[in-house]
Amino acid sequence: MKKQQYILAAISVIICLGLYLGGRTVPIKTASTHSADDGHDHANEKIDFKKDILAEAKLKLTPEQNQRITLLENAVIRGDVNEQQIHVYHQLARFWKDSVQLFEPYAFYTGEAAKLENTEKNLTFAARLFLDRLMATENPSMQTWLASNAKVLLENALKINPANDSSKIGLGACYIFGNISSNPMEGILPVREIVQRTPGNVYAQMVLGLGGKKSGQFDKAIERFQAILKVDPSNVEAIFNIAESYDQKGDKTNAIAYYEKAKQLVNIPEAKEELNKRIIELRK
Repeated sequence: MKKQQYILAAISVIICLGLYLGGRTVPIKTASTHSADDGHDHANEKIDFKKDILAEAKLKLTPEQNQRITLLENAVIRGDVNEQQIHVYHQLARFWKDSVQLFEPYAFYTGEAAKLENTEKNLTFAARLFLDRLMATENPSMQTWLASNAKVLLENALKINPANDSSKIGLGACYIFGNISSNPMEGILPVREIVQRTPGNVYAQMVLGLGGKKSGQFDKAIERFQAILKVDPSNVEAIFNIAESYDQKGDKTNAIAYYEKAKQLVNIPEAKEELNKRIIELRK
């Protein structure tokens, strides 16, 4: 990866994590045992929650916390009533979010509770946790794990309400960004249909814009992000992505102009610093 790409990735992650749910993540061994250019197909490395995430997360716990988590896990196994299992899953989710501040176990157990509750509201809430982090994640194995979890939740939600456009868009995002299909059009087409119906749908335009940027179709991506600004002129994520698209195209003048706009709107010091560094580099 070139130095420019490292800088852009750093800014993107900082901005996205600031916009979405914060919290530390668990370093995944399957993704860290190889370098990015070692010829290994990282997208095919499947993450196992218990072995790759939960086991690593437990190494961060105190003996008292380990005892607490073991009691909760055993309670899930013993629970023979849906309501008991739901209650314990929520306890596990709160433990990982509040006591340890690790995102992946929190999202996983929130999702497990939502599957048992099987309401559209809870399924889509849990799915959005995975989707928001998916948009801010560069690691292919983690992208697949996040997208796979979100996909199950959204498919269940669409069984309850097949007309929910947000769920359809989220499901499309799973295919576009999650490495779960060799045919990204499987995710793009349903989102395009929604945009044709409702051009002002910011979520749909964002997903298509990010998809275009991912595939190197920068002009199309810029059109999508500009459509968002017509509805929401201060959308910092759209502004940043326009800047990044121009940057990737080699259009320094427009890239600087939009990085400057993003810098004025973002309230995260680390993001401001990275944006300023990139602006200085482009002006050389």
